[in-house]
Amino acid sequence: MVEDVVKSLGLLCLGSRFRRIGERLQADTQQIIEELGVSIQAAQYPFLAAIDRSGPLTIGELAQAVGITQPGATRTVSQLLELGYVDMQASARDQRRRLVSLTPKGQELVNYSKRVVWPRVEQAVFELCGGISGALLDQLAAIEGGLAEAPLARRGNLDKEQKP
Repeated sequence: MVEDVVKSLGLLCLGSRFRRIGERLQADTQQIIEELGVSIQAAQYPFLAAIDRSGPLTIGELAQAVGITQPGATRTVSQLLELGYVDMQASARDQRRRLVSLTPKGQELVNYSKRVVWPRVEQAVFELCGGISGALLDQLAAIEGGLAEAPLARRGNLDKEQKP
C-alpha cells in the first residue's frame, strides 16, 4: 500500500489536503445534483445563490461574493447565460455597469434547489462531519482570518543564514 504523503506531511501540505477534500466534496455534491435531476455544475450554484440573496450584481461583485477571480466569474456567468439561468443588462442608473440577474428559469432552479437540492447536500455534509462540523468550521474560519491578516508569503521567513 502506498503511503498518503499529503496526509503524513501534516501542516506542510495543508493546502493540498484542503484542495483534495474540496475536490472530493464538490464531486460528491455534483453526483447528488445529478441524482436530483439538475443540470448545473456544483461550482455554479454559489453564483445563483449570491444573485438570489443580493439581487442583480456586476461580475466584479459576483467575483467578490463568491471569492474567486474576475476572469473566473466571467467564465461562470457566460456558462449560466448559455444555460438560460441568468441575464445581463446595463444598469438603469449607470449604463457602464452590466448587472447579472436571475431569469425566471434561474429563479425556478434556485427555488427548487432551496427546497430539494441544498438541504440534501447540507444534510450529507452534516452526516459526514457529524459533531465536529462546528469545530472544523471554527478552525477553517481561523485559517481564513489568519491568511487575511498575513498571507503565507509573509510568514515563515527564514533568516538568510537558515536558508538552504
